[in-house]
Amino acid sequence: MRTFSLIALTVACVATSASPSFAQVKMTRDQMMFYTSDWKGDRFPDGRPKVPDDLLKRATNVSIEDVWEYLGEHGYKNQFESGWQALHIEKPFAGRALTAQYMPIRADMAKAIAAEGKAEGRVSGNNSWPIHELQIGDVYVADGFGKIIEGTLIGSNLGNGIAAHTHTGFVFDGGIRDQEENRQISDFNGFYRGYDPSAWAQMELTAINAPVRIGRAVVLPGDLVLAKTDGVLFIPAILAEAAVSSAEFTNLTDAFNFELNRQGANGAEFEGGWTPKKYAAFAKWIDAHPERLKMPRPEFDALLAKATHPRQAPSTPPATEP
Repeated sequence: MRTFSLIALTVACVATSASPSFAQVKMTRDQMMFYTSDWKGDRFPDGRPKVPDDLLKRATNVSIEDVWEYLGEHGYKNQFESGWQALHIEKPFAGRALTAQYMPIRADMAKAIAAEGKAEGRVSGNNSWPIHELQIGDVYVADGFGKIIEGTLIGSNLGNGIAAHTHTGFVFDGGIRDQEENRQISDFNGFYRGYDPSAWAQMELTAINAPVRIGRAVVLPGDLVLAKTDGVLFIPAILAEAAVSSAEFTNLTDAFNFELNRQGANGAEFEGGWTPKKYAAFAKWIDAHPERLKMPRPEFDALLAKATHPRQAPSTPPATEP
């Protein structure tokens, strides 16, 4: 009886090792919840935060500096990266990050990953696996460790696949090929380190929807990705709505201030001089130009009240001698 139990246990262990009960490459829902536990909004079925669609549209109209400043004030100093090439550098885009990590190939690791892909019914090269996971409004964010020659994560076929799944684009810390054909795809843009005609080689996918590093930026799945001419900002999902609203408010105050400067009505306060009287004039200016508001009016009114009457830090009473 004991011998039978040992044999049965051995067979069970072998079966388990040959067919893993959960994925190693794709992050599990529990892992996603661990890294994004502060997010209280909607999620995709796999647990990835789902930033509202309207923010994806609003984000492209704010400046990187205004969002970056807000993030820095809230302790997020490592969310921006520059130095990109792009399919359409002049066209901004925004979406929810779906992340992927690639590494130089290693035979034993590649064998394990290939076996997992076969067990999960995945097809083609593993550089196509993340594309199958993409949703409309996503941005495919890949850490390709900066490799360009033989680091071309997509050509035109996979480019069309990304476009069909997202209607948005990608950000690759790596290379692409078929640059000319990718530029011709509609509803598609992408930022990358460089172009090379070589095919993808000597690298492999090691993670889907894990935290990744893109240059000096840290990216979590579900982050709001804002790609503009001068660089890419990865906005934590938990701060996305507040960061975009704050940047929109700053953009409006700048527009009002610029107009005063052009009229010579700002005195020597070219950058500031924001008194309650000036904020009141600003509110009237917004009343006259309601089309400038992208956020709901109550949200604007709340930000205006906060700016007009900032909270004062509590004063520290003088120390008394014992």
